[in-house]
Amino acid sequence: MKRKIFCIALCALLLALGLSAEAQQPKKVPRLGYLSSSDPVSESARAEAIRLALRELGYIEGENIAIEYRYAEGKSDRYPELAAELVHSRLISSW
Repeated sequence: MKRKIFCIALCALLLALGLSAEAQQPKKVPRLGYLSSSDPVSESARAEAIRLALRELGYIEGENIAIEYRYAEGKSDRYPELAAELVHSRLISSW
């Protein structure tokens, strides 16, 4: 009888652990790609304005949104390469 109770308790424990593990799936963080024709120094004020506008909407970079920046630095031929990098990048999974 004790063995039967032990087995039932063990099964219940394993079931509870399985359900709690399912509930702890990490949330996907929205990603925003920022592509500029300029360089980071020239774009710093504009990028900061975008971060502030997002913050007003409840999005905080590094907490619940990820922003990836790419700068062409005046070289328009780099746009396709940089845009492709943004589309294919999945580097923001560590948050």
